Amino acid sequence: MKSFNINAGCSPKLHYMVNLDTRLQAIGGMVEQGQYFTINRARQYGKTTTLQALERFLQKDYTVISLDFQLLSSADFENEYTFVEAFSEELLDAASKTGCIPEEIKSELKGFAGGNRENVRLSRLFRCLSRWCGIADKKIVLMIDEVDSAANNQVFLDFLAQLRGYYIQRDKRAAFQSVILTGVYDIKNMKRKFAGEDDRKVNSPWNIAADFLIDMDFSKEDITGMLKEYEQDYKTGMDITGISEMIYDYTSGYPFLVSKLCKIIDEQISGSPDYPDKKSSWTKNGLLEAVKILLAEKNTLFESLIGKLEAYPELKSVLYSLLFCGQNIAYNPDDSLIDMALMFGFIKSDGEKIIVANRIFETRIYNYFLTTTEMQNTKLFKASLQSKNQFVVNGHLDMYKILEKFVFHFDELYGDRDEAFYEEDGRKFFLLYLKPIINGAGNYYIESRTRNMERTDIIIDYQGEQIIVELKIWRGNAYHTRGENQLLDYLEHYHLQKGYMLSFNFNKKKKIGVKEIKLRDCILVEAVV
Repeated sequence: MKSFNINAGCSPKLHYMVNLDTRLQAIGGMVEQGQYFTINRARQYGKTTTLQALERFLQKDYTVISLDFQLLSSADFENEYTFVEAFSEELLDAASKTGCIPEEIKSELKGFAGGNRENVRLSRLFRCLSRWCGIADKKIVLMIDEVDSAANNQVFLDFLAQLRGYYIQRDKRAAFQSVILTGVYDIKNMKRKFAGEDDRKVNSPWNIAADFLIDMDFSKEDITGMLKEYEQDYKTGMDITGISEMIYDYTSGYPFLVSKLCKIIDEQISGSPDYPDKKSSWTKNGLLEAVKILLAEKNTLFESLIGKLEAYPELKSVLYSLLFCGQNIAYNPDDSLIDMALMFGFIKSDGEKIIVANRIFETRIYNYFLTTTEMQNTKLFKASLQSKNQFVVNGHLDMYKILEKFVFHFDELYGDRDEAFYEEDGRKFFLLYLKPIINGAGNYYIESRTRNMERTDIIIDYQGEQIIVELKIWRGNAYHTRGENQLLDYLEHYHLQKGYMLSFNFNKKKKIGVKEIKLRDCILVEAVV
């Protein structure tokens, strides 16, 4: 049987995969036009899988030479001689598999690989490659995976300069039909990978490359197609459309996260005490359990995410303002921090402002901020920890009592603070109060459509139940009434009859407490601090 794969490239014979045909046709169009380009996407975004599938897709019409710079050592990039030797060896291995390399070219490459440094030059290597392109039966496409392995070496820039030179003069000199590089970093902008003031190390010669605008996110339809293939094998009876939509809602189509959730359901949830078979595991509750497991684990993707926050305090501050203060942060392509966060896939841009890339990342970042030693040493966190046992009754979360206790503890500790405190810290402290209560048994996420300076909706998933809590800044009775109506509309969307509203009121004459009212056949529990 096939499996869900999260490591290296995927094979359609071994793994459940989304259908790549549309993407391959689009990339094939770029190759046909003779474009040179880089597929630069975040870590574990399916770049290697795409490159392997592309090689198979192009083989009918082109001679495809596929290399991997991970197979070269740091010593191979030490200077021009060592690089040409190592590159020639890899080229010979890749070309021999195609059976399309002329003997004279093979002989010359063997000479470069043989260590005779009198003949080893990048310029001579490229003249050899040009002759090969000129006499080849099919046009040649060069693909190189993991170019990040080389991107901090001067010899790599020299290599790109040769590619650029032949690209510009290809009306006069034969050159590769297309060159495709893959990596996390955008090779057009080498500045981030280099230190120093040498212009050659700031400006990349890869400025001839075309923009790669093909969407590599998994759509809901992509996920549906993958699950249909799984369903044909196991016949679980799952609601394929519903499960696909839920997976997309949590991941926004980030390939690793999609495959990881499916893998957890298939291999960890299924067969567990609460989900004894695949039928019971491929359900809404099974998926929520998989989300909980994923958010609690350590993996290289999360380590990279948190590592960047710790390495770049300015980025950390930007995300803090975005998540806890509800600030709209404008997208600025010239801001190096925002550009870096986009490149690593942690945020996205809607053209005007930035947002965290998906719910999984967002919740992980929230948890990162809320579990710092400084936060857990607050009196509010300790008060929640001491009271947590009284908030779960017969397996159900008693949200009324949570709000009641939060109002009491918050007012006792912070009731005399000013407006700025409520706007910047109120939501943070409610999440801090909530986290130890649901930890291990539930999750939460912030509904991005309603997150702004004055309003945030928190969706709590606890033991299969969904609870909506609206957090808002008090702006008077008219605004409060409008907030009630918005929450009612939201409850209707989620098919719920009960919702919760927590208002942070900086008016000195406010009346704190919790009350329950009925509106439009729904029950609203309203709390004021």
